[in-house]
Amino acid sequence: MGTLNNWFERFIAWREAHVSNRQFVLFLSLLVGVACALAALVLKQLIHLIQSLLMAGFISTGANVLYLVYPVVGIFLTGLFIRKVVKDDIGHGITKILYAISRREGHIKRHNTWSSIIASSITIGFGGSVGAEAPIVLTGSAIGSNLGSAFRLDQRTLMLLVGCGAAGAVAGIFKAPIAGLVFTIEVIMIDLTMSSLLPLLITSVTAATIAYITTGTDAMFKFAMDEPFELSRIPYVLILGVVCGLVSLYFTRANVATEEIYHKLKSPYARLALGGIALSVLIFLFPPLYGEGYDTIELLINGGSNADWDTVMNNSLFYGHSEWLLFYLALIVFVKVFAVTATNGGGGCGGIFAPSLFLGCIVGFVFAHFLNGYAPSITLPEKNFALMGMAGLMSGVMHAPLTGVFLIAELTGGYDLFLPLMIVSVMSYLTIFLFEPHSIYSMRLAKKGELLTHHKDKAVLTLMKMDSVIEKDFHVVHPEMDLGQMIGAIANSKRNIFPVTDAKGNFLGMVQLDNIRNIMFRQELYHHFKVSRLMTTPPARLYDTDSMEQVMEKFDETEAWNLPVVSEEGKYLGFVSKSNVFNAYREMMINLSDD
Repeated sequence: MGTLNNWFERFIAWREAHVSNRQFVLFLSLLVGVACALAALVLKQLIHLIQSLLMAGFISTGANVLYLVYPVVGIFLTGLFIRKVVKDDIGHGITKILYAISRREGHIKRHNTWSSIIASSITIGFGGSVGAEAPIVLTGSAIGSNLGSAFRLDQRTLMLLVGCGAAGAVAGIFKAPIAGLVFTIEVIMIDLTMSSLLPLLITSVTAATIAYITTGTDAMFKFAMDEPFELSRIPYVLILGVVCGLVSLYFTRANVATEEIYHKLKSPYARLALGGIALSVLIFLFPPLYGEGYDTIELLINGGSNADWDTVMNNSLFYGHSEWLLFYLALIVFVKVFAVTATNGGGGCGGIFAPSLFLGCIVGFVFAHFLNGYAPSITLPEKNFALMGMAGLMSGVMHAPLTGVFLIAELTGGYDLFLPLMIVSVMSYLTIFLFEPHSIYSMRLAKKGELLTHHKDKAVLTLMKMDSVIEKDFHVVHPEMDLGQMIGAIANSKRNIFPVTDAKGNFLGMVQLDNIRNIMFRQELYHHFKVSRLMTTPPARLYDTDSMEQVMEKFDETEAWNLPVVSEEGKYLGFVSKSNVFNAYREMMINLSDD
């Protein structure tokens, strides 16, 4: 091990001397692309293997009791794996990436390079109603982060490699290089500059190329457009966009609210019981909820008749009742969110990429099929609208209209529908944005002030940490001290502010040198004045949990130049000066700027 470490140290020294940072980042982006593609391949193969083993022998003409068993077993095994082996929370994969960028300087834990692959393959393979894409995106970002950390790259480069990992993961699992690049810009919120564009492109193209080599060049979903888009259908496309935005809002709000129910259950076995029962019952009633739901998407975008579409009710109690098709699909739209939260809340691991595509496909299909059935003068191609619905839901749930457009076009080869895909995506995004300004991934961090955005000023404040601006070289005095003792403290200090604390370290107030300057040289008053009489209350207190945006708001409100920092319990920690914040701000801005 020692020899290996010495060799690695010599390599780093050689690299720093002979290879520029820009060239080395391009090389690492290539490695990240290869690793992401292989990780995506392993994940997909594991899921397919587990599902093939479990579903062998299922009949399509009736209900299957094993649907009640598999999901519970899956989330139980996943929860056991996470608690006993990983011993860390690996849920909310993309939220973890955003947090790593904004609060951890781009560092993602090493186990995330493999733990999400195992956990999500068990969850989805056994029927968990979630997607594999968010776990693989976390895996890809973890690969980029840990590669950068191993070679001791700076924070800005580390954040870029995290973005490369995310781009490579999306490109690798969907065979969609453009969507991978756009996703990283829109959702991960990596700024697109000349220095970041090439590494992101290299990773995306590399991952997609390896995916093509290993799984073939066909699009992930085979789609043949029977009817070209007609401009006369634009009003219906606009309405579909609004519908997708409202369904996205329902999915987002219901997801967050339902997750809170599971979080309130402290026992993992209580969460397993609730989630397992809810998930197994839902899948038993609605088999399309089993797994990622890609079979249902294939069916709806490639079916050409009612007989084809009716097969979506196979394995269910609705089998043979074609008159219930729209009602059945509408119920799936309503309950899908509960299946997702039951899977993750019960102990499973998965994301909402696949659920968004699944729901969007159903919403678009139901929209067109309903109008065709109940408005004889209207004829809309169901498969085209199913495709548009996929773009609309992804755009609304993720607040990423460009990702929705390019991902669906690359997933299906439906480039001829580019215009309506754009219309639906934009309308869906505008609709949900009226009610919810943040995506399902970022809303938790936004509430805490920990979200990094493309707004440069806010981004810099988000990246700054309270610890980096607290000054602690202030001489602490106590309320029972007299003016004479106070003068001694002044003589030993280079500051003009003196925090006052009690014996337990609780902050009480402060003494400002300017306020006692008129009496500090009158020795006859030294024993007549106590610090408790001389101290004043600061215009505001900062807390060590405050974000830097909150810090600047308090400085603006009070017009103060120095403010004390205390813990939530009221313990004195130090002072923050506006000038120190400005200096840290300038330094951070320089670090984030391009070379």
